[in-house]
Amino acid sequence: MRARRPLRLSGTTRLIAVFVAVIVVLGGCSSGRPGGDRDSARSPGVQADPQPGRGDDAEDDDSRASGTSGEAGTGGTHTEPTDPPDRGQPPLPDPASVGANELGVIPIIMYHRINDDGGSDYDNTTAEFQRELRLLYDAGYRPVRVVDLVDGTIDLPAGTSPVVLTFDDSSPSQFRVDEIGAPHPNTAVGMLYSFAAAHPDFIPTGTMYVLGNPFGATGERAARLLQELDALGFEVGNHTLDHGNLRQLGNAGAVRDLANGAQHVEQAIGIGPRTLALPFGVWPDDRDVVRSGTYASYTYQHDGIVLVGAGPSPSPFSAAFDPLAIPRIRSQPDYDPDDEPDYGSGYWLWLLEQEPERKYVSDGHPELVSFPAELADQLDPRFADRANPY
Repeated sequence: MRARRPLRLSGTTRLIAVFVAVIVVLGGCSSGRPGGDRDSARSPGVQADPQPGRGDDAEDDDSRASGTSGEAGTGGTHTEPTDPPDRGQPPLPDPASVGANELGVIPIIMYHRINDDGGSDYDNTTAEFQRELRLLYDAGYRPVRVVDLVDGTIDLPAGTSPVVLTFDDSSPSQFRVDEIGAPHPNTAVGMLYSFAAAHPDFIPTGTMYVLGNPFGATGERAARLLQELDALGFEVGNHTLDHGNLRQLGNAGAVRDLANGAQHVEQAIGIGPRTLALPFGVWPDDRDVVRSGTYASYTYQHDGIVLVGAGPSPSPFSAAFDPLAIPRIRSQPDYDPDDEPDYGSGYWLWLLEQEPERKYVSDGHPELVSFPAELADQLDPRFADRANPY
């Protein structure tokens, strides 16, 4: 398995870090925490996949005493010296006290364009995106990346839950930089950073599935944008160069497009993408070529494949988790419980609050997998050495 390169900060990224730090400091001086967007606009209704979690031929438009020992003797009690206590690690929280369930399900939300006026059924308005960030935060969700699920490296505070924000098609509404090189405030990345400035425990990250001209850029400018995303801690994933239908292209054409898309990412950031979002959610006839293949001497390998589905993903520690078929949920944050289920994000966020026993809740210790003992039969045996039932 290829290791992710250490985070590197380019000159532009250092400017971004300073920019965000100033916002956080100023926010800390205020008398209260800014509230989220409360716009009540509703997104258009969408017919979702009636079989949650299934990705075949779906349409996708666009992972934390010291003491002394007494010894009896003729002169009384002798206390042996001990090593000083380790002050570097906080005590492990009682998993039961936070309701830890690291076998629970995880929402992976799929976004496309984010504009003030929205767009197609797969797009969001700016207000909807900001409102969804608030909904997620208030419900205890904190962002991770698809590759964190694939690797089983979810490191979140006790009592919080992972959510994965994925962005398809690399539109300019998702990421571009302003005149000082910071994420433009009207883009998805810019809004994530603005939200994180007001909520420092909310890490602005996600997975970007990019095409050949990412974010409307070409050549060196496109490469620099991918480099900045990578340096900011976003995962840069493969979505092929041209968003072709892999089944219609045939197996050989699918290998070509997958290789070209992966090579495009590797040439920019120095490492090939480890996860893929299937264009249109459609498989080629030979599904094995999606995981790995070689074209024109370039070899790609995808350790995770995300689909277009209508339900949350199983935990990466669950026997039900398949890294090569990870379901996603279309972003549709507005949901009225009196309406029929639409299987959008609002519906699933609402349902998981009604049925909290289904939700992944972190124990705060990334080396353990904590869960109620009655769920032990759901654990993937590969993680038996990390199991912490209670």
